[in-house]
Amino acid sequence: MTEETTTTPQAVAKPKKPAGTLRRGILDENPIFRQVLGICSTLAVTNLLFNTLLMCAGLIWATALTNLTVSLLRNYMPRRVRMIAEVLIAACFVMMVDTAIRALFPDAHKIIGPYVGLIITNCIIMGRAEAFAMQNPPLPSLVDGIANGVGYSLVLIAIACFRETLGFGTVLGYPLPLRDMWWHQWVIMIMPPGAFFTLAGAVWIARHYTGDGAQKPGEAKP
Repeated sequence: MTEETTTTPQAVAKPKKPAGTLRRGILDENPIFRQVLGICSTLAVTNLLFNTLLMCAGLIWATALTNLTVSLLRNYMPRRVRMIAEVLIAACFVMMVDTAIRALFPDAHKIIGPYVGLIITNCIIMGRAEAFAMQNPPLPSLVDGIANGVGYSLVLIAIACFRETLGFGTVLGYPLPLRDMWWHQWVIMIMPPGAFFTLAGAVWIARHYTGDGAQKPGEAKP
């Protein structure tokens, strides 16, 4: 006599509303403030705002279209090779970004070119493709990719403005007004440690004012 086994169907994720998906990607689940992902770019490109804008545009493009493509192919992608497929999909869009920057901004490409290639394995792209795009329809996945890219970019742009202002006395290469009268260079801001300190301060401020780091009622102090 054989025992019959019953299989429970897996729950299908409900489609996310675009507005809620945007808010989660930009604020509630910000890749840097909440998840501390993709901070390599914070060290590499945020000493100059222009380079940061190029990197952010490339990451938004790659994250959004990788999410969209993975979502479209999710029902045809074998689970055992899904990670390899996601990397290949991301690599295609990152190669487009690298080629465009090389052709349009060759001087900037000499500085950020090696880091553009690293977008392929960026934690944000792989994380959103695996956690969201594999579980949701194409449109919400596209919105999720854009939202996480924008949330990441806003943090990097703020850090770049701070570092370039203190480190070079410029914004987008333009000197600050009356710079010679009041500005003094902070050398550390053009070095990698300056990115660490600025990022740490930004994360602390964000978590302090959003209540994320606040002590919960009844929670014992360490």
